[in-house]
Amino acid sequence: MQRIGLYGGSFDPVHLGHLLVAQAALEELALDRLFLIPAAQSPFKPDRQPAPAAARLAMLRLAFVGKTKCVVDDQEITRGGTSYTIETLRQYAEKFSGAELFYLIGADNVASLPQWREARELAGLAEFVAIPRPGEAAVPFPPPFRGRQLDGFPLAVSSSEIRARAKAGLPLEPLVPAAVGEFIRNAKLYA
Repeated sequence: MQRIGLYGGSFDPVHLGHLLVAQAALEELALDRLFLIPAAQSPFKPDRQPAPAAARLAMLRLAFVGKTKCVVDDQEITRGGTSYTIETLRQYAEKFSGAELFYLIGADNVASLPQWREARELAGLAEFVAIPRPGEAAVPFPPPFRGRQLDGFPLAVSSSEIRARAKAGLPLEPLVPAAVGEFIRNAKLYA
């Protein structure tokens, strides 16, 4: 049975914390593949306009080049509008019928899972995997959600911190892969 991981988010920009989470997920969950799925528009950040989709996709592809088990999936961006996890999980459940699906989420989102769109169906489609922040305790998964916590490599870095550093003209490495830092500077993102 295939083991498929799904890692959604704004990835605005992708950073080393994302790469470490991906590596931990591949190892701890024994994944065959991990799909990175940038959101068109997060339902949790309706007032925030992310960097252009093409730029976020390009940075993800640069960050994960050579990582053969990691695949960038643009379906939420292609679909447009607000990105809902249920729509994405339905698509993966159909495409990978019979596979075990694991959906990675920030530990700070675990308690709100029952409020997510079509939560009951969502809970049945995948096992959820909480990504902890350094120093934070594990949060129990609310019924009917099944889940576990990822153990490895928590890193206290955030995309908002990187955007602030870019705006201030500060170095972005080693918080982002060198190719991503160069892309941000050349495209004058977040300036």
